[in-house]
This record gives sequence, structure tokens and C-alpha cells, in this order.
Amino acid sequence: MQNNLIIYNSLTKKKELFKPLNEPFVGLYVCGPTVYSDAHLGHARPAVIFDLLYRYLTHLGYKVRYVRNITDVGHLENDADEGEDKIEKKARLEHIEPMEVVQKYLNTYYRNMEQLNTLHPSIEPRASGHIIEQQEFIKTLLEKGYAYEVNGSVYFDVAGYNEKYRYGKLSGRVLEELQNNTRVLEGQDEKRNPFDFALWKKASPEHLMNWPSKWSTGYPGWHLECSAMSIKYLGEEFDIHGGGMDLLFPHHECEIAQSTAALGKESVRYWIHNNMITINGQKMARSLGNFITLDQLFSGNHLVLEQPYSPMTIRFFILQAHYRSTVDFSKEALQAAEKGLQKLLKAIENLNKIKPCASSTVDIDILKKRCYEALDDDLNSPITLSHLFDGVRIVNSLIDGTAKIDESGLKALHELFDTFVFDILGLKDESAGAGDEKLTDDLMKIIIDLRQDAKDKKEWAASDKIRNELKNAGIVLKDMKDGVEWEKE
Repeated sequence: MQNNLIIYNSLTKKKELFKPLNEPFVGLYVCGPTVYSDAHLGHARPAVIFDLLYRYLTHLGYKVRYVRNITDVGHLENDADEGEDKIEKKARLEHIEPMEVVQKYLNTYYRNMEQLNTLHPSIEPRASGHIIEQQEFIKTLLEKGYAYEVNGSVYFDVAGYNEKYRYGKLSGRVLEELQNNTRVLEGQDEKRNPFDFALWKKASPEHLMNWPSKWSTGYPGWHLECSAMSIKYLGEEFDIHGGGMDLLFPHHECEIAQSTAALGKESVRYWIHNNMITINGQKMARSLGNFITLDQLFSGNHLVLEQPYSPMTIRFFILQAHYRSTVDFSKEALQAAEKGLQKLLKAIENLNKIKPCASSTVDIDILKKRCYEALDDDLNSPITLSHLFDGVRIVNSLIDGTAKIDESGLKALHELFDTFVFDILGLKDESAGAGDEKLTDDLMKIIIDLRQDAKDKKEWAASDKIRNELKNAGIVLKDMKDGVEWEKE
């Protein structure tokens, strides 16, 4: 298979030609949500970006095993090793069981992902379902001398690891700087160093989510789950690990350390990170209280919104920016995305009105080549969209008669939009009754033919009545050189 895909590897800090470990198979692991509240716009970006990657790899002919984890235990407040578990805190506030919290918000997350037209992962493991695998991983780290137990908790020895390997190679953090800048916090005095991170935490009596282990009744640390589950489902070495830029440190840095320590080698070949969605220049996040949930966006029920925005508008908004750049949220940006999406879908709809000519003045193959080149260049979706809007301009020129296209070119133009807009970018037509469009088109053709028959018979009153009645119903007929077009007012 021909592959020209270049991706930016966060580990090497450069673009690299993507070469799978075992072509045509690709292992893709993406950090999924911690499910303790409704999904917000910040969750939509990694979901859409890695859906794009999944779709494009599949389109190129790869057999992709896409694994996206669900964090449902061990993620403490402020991403630390102390404090309350985020899910347990929500359970306490809502007076329900922790796993009720997980299921409640996981259901919402799944519904939102369906609305955004993201494909289902191949496997979606939960941290709470892989406690044994995590405990076995800890045993390996203890046996190899990269972890230590204190009072029933187990911590990763970062300084010991750094003697043989380099801690900080992904994030650029230098251990000496961490040693100088990290202060000892209350409750962390049992660690050898304050920057060591928990692999297993002894549960306090009031802690609801806990499991028995040889060290204590407790629960796994947040970072451990991804190493244990990625290796279980993708092997000791796999192709791509993805996630948001906010996970780069400490989460992914700790993953690299514990996996390398356990295996004696790095398990991930390419690290891909999407950047953040910001609002007024600040990261949109639940912890900052400046987030807008996806349900609020879709309904318009939020103080900063003047109208609802459809899921495809949100998807288009995300794809308009390169995944490694920040995207600042504003109502103006969403409105521009809405107009752009409508323009694109209208052009695709108008393709059905174009009749092929004997010759062509447009070259669709060049457009197709440019779309592939854009996606091959580190998934450059905004450039891909710009080329697709070149296709929109071609459609408009064919409609107004300033350009011509032959039958093979028209077929290629249909295929261009079907492939890139719907299959790869994952956009779809959300217009009301989209499933009934063919029936509407067929009925309008019958009406237009009846009106044309009346005109041919010089039955002008009947012809005018059809036009006027349609106008009263909100449909405008346009008599063109090559036939009659109709549109809703």
C-alpha cells in the first residue's frame, strides 16, 4: 500500500513518515475521558481529531485496532496523588454510587460522540475492569527495583529510573529542575521524593472504590491504567498513543517511565497530542469552571450562546483548525463555522442538478491530489477543507454555466466530496428530514414536469398557479437555461 502520511511525533519533536510496526495492522491507543460530569467542548476536540486519524488510516487501507480507555477510578483532584477521587467526590455530592456516576456520564458521553459522528473504538476498556493487570504491572516494577512500598502504598522511583533512562524526554522536564522546584506537600512525606508518583494507594476507611492487594486494600494510581491496558490490547510495542496536550505531563511522561521500566524498552513509537480549546485565551476545562457542555452547545442553553449549534457545526469548527494549534472559542467563530458548513453541503446538494457535457474545463484529479497531500501532511484538515471549498467554487461555476464538466469528471467530483467530506472528515447532512430528501426531490421533479407540461400546452394559468402555490409554501422556482431549479426561501 502506498503511504505518504507524515505525522508530528511529540517524542522526537519532528515530523516523521508513519511506518507501522506490522503493516497493514496499526495499534492506536487514545486516552479517553474521566467520566464524572457531562462532556464539554474540550472533550469534543480529541474525540474528533482521533476519529479523523482513525478514519484516514482505515481509508488508506490499514487494519486499525483503536483502543480508547475510560478512567473510572484512581484519578484524584488536581491530577495529584492526594485528595479525593474525582468520581467519588461526584458520587458524594449526588448521593449515588460511584459506578452510577460513571454510567450516568458515560451514557451522555456516548450519546454526544454519536451526535458528533465519531466512530466507535475497537476496544474501550475501563480502569476498574483491569485491576489485576495493574497489580501485576506493579509487581514487575517492584521486582525490577523501580518501585517501593510505604505503609501499604506503592510509588514509582523516578530518581532511580532516571539513573538508567531519562525521565522527562516527552515533556522536556529536567529532573534536577523538578527536584529544585517541587515542594513537599502535606501527606506526601512517605514518598522518597515529592515527584515520585503513586502506582497503588492504600485506601482510607471512607474510600468507596477499593480492591484487595498484597500491599493493602486500595486502588491504582491514575497513570498506571494506560500502560497496563495498552500493553494488554496492543502488545509491548505499538504504533500510536494519542491524547490532549494537557496529558503530556505528568500523565504521559509517567506512562513512558513505568512502561519503559517494566519492559526495558519504550512501548510507543509515535506520540500525538491535540492542542486545547481556549475561551478568552484560557484553557476550557471543568476544573476552571469555564466550560460549555456539548448538550448546552447543541441546545443553545448557555449564557454565552445566542443560538444552538448543531453537532456537525461543532465538528466543522474543530476541523477548521490544525489539531496542534489552539482554538479560541467565540460565538463569531461558531457562526462562521455554521455558514461554512452550510455552504459546503449546499454545493454537494447542487451536484445533483449538474448535467455532464461532452468536454470539461475543470480538473478534479488535481483537487483530489491536493486533498490527499494536505491530510498526508500531519492531518492538515484546514488545508483539506480549503481545497474542498475550491470544489465548491467549481460546483458554483458549473451551475452558472461559466465552466463545463464531462461525465467522468462529474463522477469524480461526486466521489471527491463523498470521500473527503463524509468518509474521512466525518461530516454529514443534519438538515431536517435528510432521510426524506430523495422523496422530496422526486416529488418536486413531478411538480416541475407538470408545470412544464402546462407551459408546453400554453396553459399559462395552470403554470402560474403551480409557481404561486409553491411560493406560498416557501419554495421558489428558478427558470434556468438548462432547466428549472428550486430552493426553499
